[in-house]
Amino acid sequence: MPFADVTALALPAHTAVAPVATTPWKTVTVRPGDTLWDLAIAHRSTIAAIVEKNRLSSGGALIMPGQKLLVPVRLTAVKTAPRPGPVTPTKSSPKDAVYVVRSGDTMGAIAQRYGVSLTKLLAANKMSSSTVIFVGQRITVPAASSSATPSTPSPAPTPPPGYQYPSKTAQAVAESKAKLAAMSVPSRTDTMAMIRATATRNGVDPKLALAIAWVESGWYQRAVSYTNAVGVMQLMPVSETWASQLAGRTLDRFDTQDNVTGGVLIIRSLLATADSREQAIAGYYQGLYSVRTKGMYDDTKKYVAIVLAEYDRL
Repeated sequence: MPFADVTALALPAHTAVAPVATTPWKTVTVRPGDTLWDLAIAHRSTIAAIVEKNRLSSGGALIMPGQKLLVPVRLTAVKTAPRPGPVTPTKSSPKDAVYVVRSGDTMGAIAQRYGVSLTKLLAANKMSSSTVIFVGQRITVPAASSSATPSTPSPAPTPPPGYQYPSKTAQAVAESKAKLAAMSVPSRTDTMAMIRATATRNGVDPKLALAIAWVESGWYQRAVSYTNAVGVMQLMPVSETWASQLAGRTLDRFDTQDNVTGGVLIIRSLLATADSREQAIAGYYQGLYSVRTKGMYDDTKKYVAIVLAEYDRL
């Protein structure tokens, strides 16, 4: 099925990761309505890994019912944080900063980014070295001289422990980062105004667009995920294609305005076809077809809760 089918598409599943090289593979039969997107999520892999393993032409843009494909055997899931509840932040001193966790962050990386010791950072947040952090969580950074969020944040440079991505994906991520580094991008304040204006112009609740964009990237166009999701709205190449069809013109996910436009149009499409706002938010993360046929994964439920919490905060 072509990935342009709007019932099957959404932005990248942020925790779906490629298996390590020793992971066994098994053969599955493509069913009507299946897409590589759904197979990648269901088997904790990536589209790129499945395309590479099966040597699919055209990047796997078309798969057919009855086709045999190799997919990785699912391993024990990575431990994730419990669904976030109300958080009572520790009292911060005037010099403290508050950092919002993004996909791929670790406490060690946050400590290094702000120039504080990991021990001090853990103590300030009443954590131990084994504490799991989750996307959207607010971390108090003690005695940090920078603003509430870093001026030049970027996703952590390595994938989650125990996993690795195909070399082609790693190369694509490096190329995307280099391309964005050479481009001029707007400030967070300007990006926020852009998101608000674009959402209003397209009939989307600006607060919802802002909340999703914040959780996705912190309103930062140079954000690049491990799966090569790019920019403010974290658009994958397949999402860029779908958004271009919705826009009636070719969008460039590396252009901030086009990236925001693409994400907003996808949100609008999901809201129009989903059964509820919560399902639309889940569809942005997991894929609406997957949500409807398989239900929300645990990490999707956390994502929806975090987006709604940000919505209420705005």
